[in-house]
Amino acid sequence: MKASLMMVACACAGMVFAGSVQAGPIGSACMKGRNAGTTVCGCIDQIADRTLSRADQRRAAGLFKDPDKAQQIRMSDRQADNDFWARYKNFAATAEAYCAR
Repeated sequence: MKASLMMVACACAGMVFAGSVQAGPIGSACMKGRNAGTTVCGCIDQIADRTLSRADQRRAAGLFKDPDKAQQIRMSDRQADNDFWARYKNFAATAEAYCAR
């Protein structure tokens, strides 16, 4: 599960999103890096809009830039971090299921 979460995060961070579609924080993070196409990046952004609050999207986008932070949150004893991590795992699993097609 940890590997699939990091794959989604790395894939998002490494994609290019072409066009004039307005993207949220995760979509913006998805626009930077390697070329993977607008379809996957747009899909991930839509899943983020459906599964994460704007605050969670901003926090998750930060994880794409700093994957070590994801490990810190995952291992944290703070309830707020644990709650965020559960929501983030749901987002990642949903994005993987719908956007990897």
